[in-house]
Amino acid sequence: MIKIKEAVIVEGKYDKIRLSSLLDTVIIETGGFGIFKDKQKQKMIRFLAEKRGIVIMTDSDSSGFKIRAFLNGITDTDNIKNVYIPDIYGKEKRKTERSSEGKIGVEGMKTEVILEALTKAGVLCGENDKTESRPITHTDFFEDGISGGENSAEKRRKLAKKLSLPEKISSSSLLKIINSYMTYEEYKEAVNESENMYEL
Repeated sequence: MIKIKEAVIVEGKYDKIRLSSLLDTVIIETGGFGIFKDKQKQKMIRFLAEKRGIVIMTDSDSSGFKIRAFLNGITDTDNIKNVYIPDIYGKEKRKTERSSEGKIGVEGMKTEVILEALTKAGVLCGENDKTESRPITHTDFFEDGISGGENSAEKRRKLAKKLSLPEKISSSSLLKIINSYMTYEEYKEAVNESENMYEL
């Protein structure tokens, strides 16, 4: 597994599964064109771009480019690294037919091709700046009532709102995102502030 700083944005769940076997980072799927109307996911992507930067890795067909263009348009381009996979024709193993343009998507790319594309985009060049600090754990979430308790869903929703994240985010996704940019002390402060939030 290769640990990278940036969050990675892909089109679908099979792309996410493919990259999850290679990269240790937050990976978000757009749900194809669903991202165009999904305001909460757009907000999350902008949030991740601001806090840690994002890598956009869509398919090389026209749909992939439309999604990529949209993502580049809703976020600060200074915080984006665009990774382009080559035009390789064929079909993914799970599919019975080729796509309309006959190109293999991210999910069907060989490992060396993916790594080369990431290297070309500057994602795998050099070491990431990372301040080592005590990580936030599932135990912290449990002790702070964010997961595993009677009112955990409500506390998690308030914390997510405090951090400008979708309120329906899972505890595991929330934990991973928090660990990507917050120190333990900043996390505890956010928890305390979220507990004192008043509902409008």
